[in-house]
Amino acid sequence: MASPAEPNIGVSLTPRQRDILKTVVQRYIETATPVGSSAVQAVGGMDVSTATIRNELVALEEAGFLAQPHTSAGRVPTAQGYRYYVEHLVERTDLPVPEQRMIQHQFHQLRLDMDQWTRLTAAVLAHTARAASLVTPPHATNARFRHLELISINDATCLMVLVLQDSSIHQEMLMLTDVVDQGELSRVSNKLNALVGGLTLRDIKDSTHPELATLRGFEASVLERVLLVMKGAERRAAQEVYRGGLSHMLSEPEFADVTKREQVLRLFEQRRLLDLVLSRMLGATGVQIIIGGEGPQSEMEDFSMILSPYGVRGKASGVLGVVGPTRMAYGRGISAVRYVTELMDQLMQDLFGQ
Repeated sequence: MASPAEPNIGVSLTPRQRDILKTVVQRYIETATPVGSSAVQAVGGMDVSTATIRNELVALEEAGFLAQPHTSAGRVPTAQGYRYYVEHLVERTDLPVPEQRMIQHQFHQLRLDMDQWTRLTAAVLAHTARAASLVTPPHATNARFRHLELISINDATCLMVLVLQDSSIHQEMLMLTDVVDQGELSRVSNKLNALVGGLTLRDIKDSTHPELATLRGFEASVLERVLLVMKGAERRAAQEVYRGGLSHMLSEPEFADVTKREQVLRLFEQRRLLDLVLSRMLGATGVQIIIGGEGPQSEMEDFSMILSPYGVRGKASGVLGVVGPTRMAYGRGISAVRYVTELMDQLMQDLFGQ
């Protein structure tokens, strides 16, 4: 991931140039058409001639912040222009309070259901930013045991319900070789809850607790199934990506072309590309912005991403964010990602008792 400061080293813009660049970027985001000197003068409310503005546009183009698609056309921002805009010119505002309250209400209706939290996060981000969204579930380095219940179904079958620390619920049917009544099932589940409660998969495997070493028969087989479920949970959590709002992205004029639309679909379908971007984010802090050609692959040249890690470091963390064309509403996207990250951080801290 390119460093935000790198494109602008050694470049200093005058206040007028900053105002003009800001006007061009914002106007282009709104209209998706090149911006000329007359539009800059009118929209920016500048008390200078169009000739002066044209000279400044040329200077900004020569500095790499703007480009001119055609000789007689206006200017459009480059990746460097967008980078300068998001680092120095975009207005960092919070989401309106009514929107914050609505989002809070939606999440608190689903309290302690991590799967639904993750799905809702993708939907909320897509709706709020009017962009596509990507969310990975919080992934623990090691799955941590929370609670086990064994429920009798009939003489030959019982239901194993395993709850992990991230509140994910895993259910499996266990076949019984002997008749085991509910009383015995409860005794076994209570015993395992006491022995391995709060332990990670590795903790359980490495434990030297004498009672674990003496487990036999049905008790040992239940623990074996628990360990297999925990191992599978770790593997699945690392692979899942929830997506939303693809229609928002495909409705943008940049993607009216069939080739561009196929690029969007490949971006969302190729695990290799998504894994590369999202894995880099797990070691980051705060909101990160990848603009166009700054991405790790050439396929991302026409896209921008606003991403942020969330969760409780050292216990469980994931990545959330929005994806759009380079001509995306960065201010709105940053506000949405920042607020939802703060909300998810708090929910996760409550979940882990911090």
